[in-house]
Amino acid sequence: MADTTGKAKDAVISVVPANKASWEDLQAVFGTRGGAAECQCQWFQSTPAEWRSQSVEERARRLREETRCGQSRARTTSGLVAYLDGEPAGWCAVQPRSVYAHLLGSRVVWSGRDEDPADDSVWAVTCFVSRVGFRRRGVSGALAAAAVDFVRERGARAIEGYPMITVCGKVITWGELYVGSRSIFDDAGFTEVTRPTRRRVVMRIDF
Repeated sequence: MADTTGKAKDAVISVVPANKASWEDLQAVFGTRGGAAECQCQWFQSTPAEWRSQSVEERARRLREETRCGQSRARTTSGLVAYLDGEPAGWCAVQPRSVYAHLLGSRVVWSGRDEDPADDSVWAVTCFVSRVGFRRRGVSGALAAAAVDFVRERGARAIEGYPMITVCGKVITWGELYVGSRSIFDDAGFTEVTRPTRRRVVMRIDF
């Protein structure tokens, strides 16, 4: 995947595969406090038992191994890192859907659907993190758009996301939006597959 560059609100946003970013940059995005720092993007990849047994240090070790940050020649990586005007600003997790143990066991995701959850030709965007101070500046939208090209270049048959439906006038915390909002998936070309709950929607692009 070539580096993807765009502009949002007069700021230049570039997106690179995580292995082309440094570990320090990724950790700057996650910060040292809050949900992202604690999770290290391991929730969707873990069974409930695994999640309860993991320390933050173990989650970070796993993430570093998955992303291969700083290893620009690595053949695999597990996500994308966004830079806004050269500063690390955001992250999204994107991998074959089959690696996400939490998804495979989710009744919500599979409600009304008849397909093989473990089909590794379908990739999934599961999580977005915008660095404190860089929110509401188009970072998540740039990441969602870049994820489409990223998976297509790797031979994916389809890509899915599981965003939250935002309601005008309703207060939403940033922690709730780690799956992304529907609008950023709409803008990236995804279409609705199912709406399993009032607040969640499954969205997808088939190539």
